[in-house]
Amino acid sequence: MKTPHLVVMLQSFYAPWCPACQNLQPEWEDFAELGEDLEVNIAKVDVTEQPGLSGRFIITALPTIYHCKDGEFRRYQGPRTKEDFINFINDKQWKTIEPISSWFGPGSFLMSSMSALFQLSMWIRTCHNYFIEDLKIPVWGSYTIFALATLFSGLILGLVMVFVADCLCPSKRNKPQQYPYSKKILPESALLLKKLEQEQEADEEDVSDDELENENPSKKDFSQTAMRQRVFSPLSIVDKS
Repeated sequence: MKTPHLVVMLQSFYAPWCPACQNLQPEWEDFAELGEDLEVNIAKVDVTEQPGLSGRFIITALPTIYHCKDGEFRRYQGPRTKEDFINFINDKQWKTIEPISSWFGPGSFLMSSMSALFQLSMWIRTCHNYFIEDLKIPVWGSYTIFALATLFSGLILGLVMVFVADCLCPSKRNKPQQYPYSKKILPESALLLKKLEQEQEADEEDVSDDELENENPSKKDFSQTAMRQRVFSPLSIVDKS
């Protein structure tokens, strides 16, 4: 008897309440008995018990069958009988099916996130059933609890995001204010400023000259008075003689 190689696997996703899955079950069990002879590992997954795994494969229809070999996943979409499954393996018909992109592979980050969302949804459903069946809380009361929990968790998440954003990108109000004059001045503006400075200096010189002129008249009057005294003083001496 040959030992099955685990690198080749056919995996069926089903749900107990699905009529198509119930019709497939006898054919799938008969095919599973030939797994060792075909060197194939045959399995089935209950999506109601493994929501995370069904999320990784994004199961949107039941039953869904995947073929896996060397890390490549292909979705089987052929007839669902034991003979068709055997021919699919023996004739290597899986080579005609394009494998799923690595972005949407079950091991990718995107599918891991989808798996977490599926698990969260199942956890919420379990809590809801616990509230209304075990605790006898009304349906509207269970919805109210989930609404408040959503608001509270959103508030906490928002505060954390604001704190992280403030640490990574500090607010502009903490930075020194930049004034327009700190920017580079154009040549025309530089000439205009220089001309204004020259005019201002000229006005200051005029003001200083005016102040000197206001002080000089008193000195001039004093000097003229002194000269007159000198001129008239000899005359006074002649008159006295």
